Amino acid sequence: MKQKNNTVVIDENTPLLLLAGPMFLELFLNTMLNNVDTLMLSHYDEYAVGAVGNANVIMFMMNILFNVIATATSVVVAQYLGAKLFDRMNMIYTLAVAVNLVVGIVLSGAFCAANPLIMNFLQVSPEMRPYSMIYIYIVGGGGFISAVFNVMLQILRCNGYTKIGMWVTFAINIVNIVGNYLFLYGPLKFLGMGVAGVAISTVAARLLALVALLLFFYMTKTGEISLRYLNPFPGRLLVKMIKIGLPTAGEHLTYNLYQTTLLSFVNGMGNDAVNARAYCNSLIAFAMIFSNASAMATQIITGHLVGAGKSEEAYKRVFKTLRITMPITVALALANALLCRYTLHFFTSNENILALGQKIMIVDVFVEAGRCLNMTFVSSLKAAGAYIFPLLMGILCNWGLGLSTGYVCGVVLGIGVAGIFIGTATDECIRGLIVMYYWYKKKWLGKSVVDKKDVILPEQEKT
Repeated sequence: MKQKNNTVVIDENTPLLLLAGPMFLELFLNTMLNNVDTLMLSHYDEYAVGAVGNANVIMFMMNILFNVIATATSVVVAQYLGAKLFDRMNMIYTLAVAVNLVVGIVLSGAFCAANPLIMNFLQVSPEMRPYSMIYIYIVGGGGFISAVFNVMLQILRCNGYTKIGMWVTFAINIVNIVGNYLFLYGPLKFLGMGVAGVAISTVAARLLALVALLLFFYMTKTGEISLRYLNPFPGRLLVKMIKIGLPTAGEHLTYNLYQTTLLSFVNGMGNDAVNARAYCNSLIAFAMIFSNASAMATQIITGHLVGAGKSEEAYKRVFKTLRITMPITVALALANALLCRYTLHFFTSNENILALGQKIMIVDVFVEAGRCLNMTFVSSLKAAGAYIFPLLMGILCNWGLGLSTGYVCGVVLGIGVAGIFIGTATDECIRGLIVMYYWYKKKWLGKSVVDKKDVILPEQEKT
């Protein structure tokens, strides 16, 4: 069902799987893409796997900074669509794309310039350093493509077009796999580019994906992006979006810095520990995609409901999501723990890595239970406009619980890389319970970014 502006109707009756289903497949395909990269590189050079794993930590940090505006866009677009304020949408779309493009170009250059310093901070081994650096130069240099892609994907999702992300991701997989094969094993193998070739394939796939999203945006008449919507420049809107985006990005950034610090501990445990972590993360991604997709879908629905002034419906909808996602997430994590002794053989035959991996996957069952709580309630709090509390809890629990517990268990007590994951489990579980209690007590009420006087009520639509 469409509204007059060609937007899909999203309300309290919208089935979760209508939005979450395509996003689940999108995340699944993304996970497959990462696993294919890892699998193909593991047969090319085992050092390249850990090196790209190190580099992807930095790429993820860059992506967090890009999401300052992208996250704010998802909140503002969902709430304004829920309030039926369609006349402001093109200005929001244009502002988000323009600002993130500029930010993307600046950050891409900054991360490339800081590449040697990043390698020193992460304590990347001499065997892995050349691979990590070239990957950051190429993928990081094209980071501005991801910056615009993130914004466009959020715009289309909030308008109800979640399937486009699934199809675009499928296309990215094909392009990336073909590119990897050409550079690692195919006709372009003679160039000896290796990791550089994989990085080029990644950037090319992302560029094609961005073009596809822009074409879909105009073909569906979702809106228009034009600089004329920025004259006069909507400074107040930009400030509002930054106020939403910065705490959200700050929450992700502090989490990534915390994970980066934990990674530096793992790097000090040897290359086997680094590779065990990389391989396990490839498997762990499968355990979290359902709860992640459901959380993203619930965030969109919550944003629409809060924008329309339906707070009670939003409150109940989030707990309904949790009752579905928690048992499925735990079941997937348990399956991972039971099957990892076999699935890890797809990546390596190193017995030490296999032993380390099995311990990691057992601990990850508790990580995923806590992460399910966090993704469900934190995403809903952001959609409701309560973006400061998740940041404060992230800083407190990441560094106060996760880092200290991980260091004590992993380094001091000598448990190793599994001890680092124990720290992460402690952080995720306790923080998850705290944010759930915050939602339960309805502390988020009254934080909507849309003024109540602007909301079009159902009875007003009939007149």
